[in-house]
Amino acid sequence: MYDNITTVRIRYSETDQMGVVYHGNYAQFFEIGRTEWLRNLNTSYKHMEQNGVMLPVISLSCNFKKSAYYDEVINIKTLLKKTPTVKIEFDYEIRNENNELLCTGNTVLAFVDSTTMKPIRCPEFILTKLNKKNA
Repeated sequence: MYDNITTVRIRYSETDQMGVVYHGNYAQFFEIGRTEWLRNLNTSYKHMEQNGVMLPVISLSCNFKKSAYYDEVINIKTLLKKTPTVKIEFDYEIRNENNELLCTGNTVLAFVDSTTMKPIRCPEFILTKLNKKNA
C-alpha cells in the first residue's frame, strides 16, 4: 500500500563481541522504520501524542535470515499492509549494503486514546494523508 526505506549504519553498541548485531536490536530497527515512515507521511509520533493518540505495539514478529555486522549500512523497508482501522500493521525487510535479505518482520499497533486508554479508530488526518500518497 505505502512503503518507505530508511538507511541506518550499525553502531558498535548494537553488536556483540563478534561484531554481530544483537537480536533484540531488530525491534528498535523496526521502530526507526515506523518513525521515519510517519515522517515521510508528514506526521510524527509526537504530533499524534499531542493530539491525544498513542500507538502501543500489540504484536511483534521477526524472522532472521542472515547476520548484520558492525559498521554495515542497512536498509529498513517499512510497508503498510492495509488501510488502518483501530490497528495499523507494518511489514519490514532489512537488507545489507549488498541487498541481501537479513531479516523480515511484522508489527501490529493499536490506536489508543491517551486519556481513556481505550482503543480508537485511526485518526482522520492519517487516512487523509494516506489517500493523498496513494492518489
